[in-house]
Parts: sequence; structure tokens; C-alpha cells
Amino acid sequence: MTISVIALQSSEEHECSDEASQEDEGFMGMSPLLQAHHAMERMEEFVYKVWEGRWRVIPHDVLPDWLKDNDFLLHGHRPPMPSFRACFKSIFRIHTETGNIWTHLLGCVFFLCLGIFYMFRPNISFVAPLQEKVVFGLFFLGAILCLSFSWLFHTVYCHSEGVSRIFSKLDYSGIALLIMGSFVPWLYYSFYCNPQPCFIYLIVICVLGIAAIIVSQWDMFATPQYRGVRAGVFLGLGLSGIIPTLHYVISEGFLKAATIGQIGWLMLMASLYITGAALYAARIPERFFPGKCDIWFHSHQLFHIFVVAGAFVHFHGVSNLQEFRFMIGGGCSEEDAL
Repeated sequence: MTISVIALQSSEEHECSDEASQEDEGFMGMSPLLQAHHAMERMEEFVYKVWEGRWRVIPHDVLPDWLKDNDFLLHGHRPPMPSFRACFKSIFRIHTETGNIWTHLLGCVFFLCLGIFYMFRPNISFVAPLQEKVVFGLFFLGAILCLSFSWLFHTVYCHSEGVSRIFSKLDYSGIALLIMGSFVPWLYYSFYCNPQPCFIYLIVICVLGIAAIIVSQWDMFATPQYRGVRAGVFLGLGLSGIIPTLHYVISEGFLKAATIGQIGWLMLMASLYITGAALYAARIPERFFPGKCDIWFHSHQLFHIFVVAGAFVHFHGVSNLQEFRFMIGGGCSEEDAL
């Protein structure tokens, strides 16, 4: 009896196999119209599986060209997922973008809470409440937009080539907005009693920032071969702050700049940004350990961490400038003017 059952099961398996092979052969023999219809049905089935969250990570070499960004990350990539719901559900899955998403998602929440707390401080904590809250508000706005655009891009860029292109442009624009917003409170307090150069430097950084945003709208700007160009554009935008920094150090003296002027925190911020950009451009450490940093600690994740750290260091420095301005009041004597 047992032998008969086994034989029957074996016969059924062979029949299923024959039917599958006949189906494949039939597909090859179909007219182009029927082949397209069959392919569409398979695509719908794939989308349904993605929608239900039943996708699996795939290696780099089977990704479509528009998803191939870093060929040193060999495994753990999300497949193309033409569903925003599936993209957002993937936040809670482990893949190459998990760290990129969460580093800036948590950073965004942190700066949002910090900004709300700081902007609702009592007015008696400021010399000029409206002006100072505006300049700090611009910094927080730049930081929140940068981090928001970043985690959104890393969440949905596998949706489709068109969606990836749109959100990558937002991501790069956010970096320029963060740099521009970071300049505002530092220039405001550093040239508090000398508004003319403050105004000139603000105009210059706004022009340079808008130029960086315009350049980042070029489709080729987001391609892997322009990785170094991307890093160079935003690094150059940030390093434009060397000129007002030298102006301040020369006019006030190095000792005053290093103590009252908080130049040390400014230099630390610059070091963090430069280090992060350099790691991103050179794709370190995954360049030296292909396949070993696919999920954690690859260059883009480290870049994200350095960006959040640099933004917080900058906030700490300009907060110290604000506190000093509050302690000495609104006057601009020769001894206490920044």
C-alpha cells in the first residue's frame, strides 16, 4: 500500500514537472502580444509579493543599472519595489540602506525636538529674541530638511528610476540647505557689531548654495561616476567659510577667536564634514573589505553619522556664541564686541 502511494506521488510530481515545462515551451511559442500579457501577469505577481512584504534581498550584480551605486557592497540590496507602501515597510527590514535610513531619520527627530525646545525658550534668554530665533530657526530648518530629504531618499529610491531621480535631487538640495543654514547664526554672532561684512558673506553663501542646488538638478550629477564631483561641490560650498573665518581671526585676534569666538568648535565641525565627505567619495572602508560592510559601517552610513555629529557640534558652538552675547548684553564696545 505504501509503495503504491509513493508511486502515485512520484507520478503526480512528474506530471506537474511536465506541465511546467510545457507552459515554458508554450510561452516561448506565443505571439509577442501573448508574451507581453504573460510577462505583465508575472510582474503583477511580483508587485503583489512586494506589496505583501515577501521580497528578499539580492546581490549587487543582479540589480538594474539605475540601482547600482556602490559595487563594493556585494550583498543585501533591496530589489526594485514599485510600491511606496513596500518601500516604507522596508525601513524595518535589514538591507544595505537600513543604516542610511535610520541614522538620518533619528537625526531628523533629534533636531526637530531640539529646535522646538530652543525656539520656545523664553524671550528673556535672548538679547534680540526675534532676530536670534530667526537665525537659529534657519539653521534648524536647514538641518531638518537635509535629514528629512536624506532618509526619504534612502527609503524610496528603489521604487523606480524616476522616483529615485526626483528624491536624489531633493537629497542633494538638502545638503546645500544645511550648509547655508549653518552659516547664518555663526555669521550673525561673529559679526554682530559689524553688520556690513555679515550681510556680504550671507549674500555670497546664498548665491553659492543656490548654484550648488542648480547643479544638483542635473541628472548625471547622481550617477556613480560623479561621486567625487558631488563630494567636491558640497565640500567646496562648506570650505567657502574659510574666508569669513580668516576675516574674523585677523580682525579680532587668534586668542579671542579661539575663546570667545568658538573657532575650535567650528574647526571640529569642518573636520567632521570633511572626513565624512572623504570617506563617502573614496568608499572607505568597503573598498578594502568588499562584501564585509554590506549592511553596517559602509562609507555612506559613516558619512551620515559625521553629518549629524557635525551639525550638533555646530549647534553647540553657536549656542555658546549666543550665551556670550546674552551675558554681555546688546552693547558693542571695543572690549566686548565680537
